[in-house]
Amino acid sequence: MKQNQVGNGSDYKGPNRVFSGMQPTGALHLGNYLGALTKFVDLQNEHECVFCIVDLHAVTVFQDPKLLAGQTREIAAAYLAAGVDPDKAIIYPQAQVAAHTELAWFLNCVARVGWLSRMTQFKDKAGKNSERVSVGLYAYPVLQAADILAFKATHVPVGEDQKQHLELSRDIAQKFNNDFNVPGFFPLPEPLIKGPGARIMSLRDGNKKMSKSDPSDNSRINLTDSPDKIAKKFRKARTDAGMVPDNLDELENRPEVKNLVGIYAALARLSDQDVLDEYAGQGFGTFKPALADLAVEHLRPISAKLNDYLANPGDVDKVLKRGSDKAAEISMPIMDDIRKIMGFWGA
Repeated sequence: MKQNQVGNGSDYKGPNRVFSGMQPTGALHLGNYLGALTKFVDLQNEHECVFCIVDLHAVTVFQDPKLLAGQTREIAAAYLAAGVDPDKAIIYPQAQVAAHTELAWFLNCVARVGWLSRMTQFKDKAGKNSERVSVGLYAYPVLQAADILAFKATHVPVGEDQKQHLELSRDIAQKFNNDFNVPGFFPLPEPLIKGPGARIMSLRDGNKKMSKSDPSDNSRINLTDSPDKIAKKFRKARTDAGMVPDNLDELENRPEVKNLVGIYAALARLSDQDVLDEYAGQGFGTFKPALADLAVEHLRPISAKLNDYLANPGDVDKVLKRGSDKAAEISMPIMDDIRKIMGFWGA
């Protein structure tokens, strides 16, 4: 494992390690697949990877207790169906590893209220009801920092909407290192935002991210959608009256067209310009069926594997149990060191 100095001002000399997670809140869609899962598959061949199902984050808003375990299993099944290999990467549920909650409390005592008050995602989610949402939703970014730092992760694949939270994780790590005079104990984790498909938008509104929570099912391609349903959704996808342009500049003011070109490029592992070169001057009556065919063929084996895993939940549970044990094995000595650094009795 490579040893690496990570982050501006960090003296960390430990191994490179990637951490990321997904919430078990609804069926995964094409945006999750292209924006995260395909990258997880690539990363597992380059780094030591820890991939979590963040069920503790999910319960910052109410989750039906009868559904949560099944939803957790579904996310794990999607990881596996997409090609995440449990022999290469760790896959586990967050709540099964005590380091997450213990370190979150320690870091709550390091982080500052002013830092959390500036988190724009909390403001967006809470809206006018900020005094009625859970404390957990407010403190969500500190738990996110604990997720990362409990494994001394050096890199985190994040979308643009999570960059502010990662910056907070870096600030908390640096403050802990400074407060307890342990330079380089925590790395300052770096974002990984690269490659096509980093931000897939709604099929109904090119200015909004594709989302599990969008009330319109036609806004997203679910990984469990049938081929006919995928084709129908792409046929109905919003575009404009123009043709496919021949250059990237013309995409900038055409968000729906830019999104569809980006989806095609990500599925085909091409650049956006490559796609434009192939379809420039053609109408969307030609382009959208071609995109639908590409998506159907790409997702067909993944959907089949996903359904197979969901039909055999015991196999998924074995992966989650094994992953939980591995995650605990990594985090426990780190937590032992943290307790000693902070001066707890018995540490």
